[in-house]
Amino acid sequence: MMAARTHCINLIPKVCLPKSFRTGESVTNLRFDCVSKSSKLSLKTSCGRSRTHHRRQNLSIRSVFTGIVEEMGEVKDLGMADHGGFDLKIGAKVVLKDVKLGDSIAVNGTCLTVTEFNAEEFTVGLAPETLRKTSLEELKKGSPVNLERALQPVSRMGGHVVQGHVDGTGVIESMEVEGDSLWVKVKADKGLLKYIVPKGFVAVDGTSLTVVDVFDEESCFNFMMIAYTQQNVVIPTKKIGQKVNLEVDIMGKYVERLLTSGGFSKGN
Repeated sequence: MMAARTHCINLIPKVCLPKSFRTGESVTNLRFDCVSKSSKLSLKTSCGRSRTHHRRQNLSIRSVFTGIVEEMGEVKDLGMADHGGFDLKIGAKVVLKDVKLGDSIAVNGTCLTVTEFNAEEFTVGLAPETLRKTSLEELKKGSPVNLERALQPVSRMGGHVVQGHVDGTGVIESMEVEGDSLWVKVKADKGLLKYIVPKGFVAVDGTSLTVVDVFDEESCFNFMMIAYTQQNVVIPTKKIGQKVNLEVDIMGKYVERLLTSGGFSKGN
């Protein structure tokens, strides 16, 4: 795993938050339109001590996933935590079998750290930057979420290497049924689309999928899901216009880095 770099994570000024967030009550939907990178407030408690444990998952690669969803959990609660961050509580079964505090679980493809758990549910912390960069802001009580535990050395690699570091979000443009399969077209930023290739891998809400076609003129790509996949992931439950988390294949980034840095030049 690579060494952690220091980042400054801004916290949403409380004056911008709904009353339910300021009082610590639970909410039914997370909306953070007031979040901006220009905010100057650091993520600190009222006594001024820096709180870093809710942002560590964004600073270094600590876990690897396969993109094979283990189960669909259900959002039980979400909102501001007592310490000033954000908490997401999820009901689950499979991923709780051997869970420990500090474990990493991918929630809709976002690598998050377990801060509390019991026999029926677990809690993960969310940093403001995570909410800015992912589709988790659209979750509400009752929302289904894809869940996957970090890969173990003895696990099979059924999908592809997924880090749980969401590169950005896409928007569902269309969903069409063909037989018992489902075609899904997603619009993505051109900065991400350049890493997506036909027959290549992409993680959509943490699900490892094979790209069928890329439509550069539309800034879109599509994929097809068989009936079994549809029954075990959250994508079919979403509607046209909703966001999905996207993580492109890391190999494309490595190749680009080698090419732009002269890594393939003579003598290297």
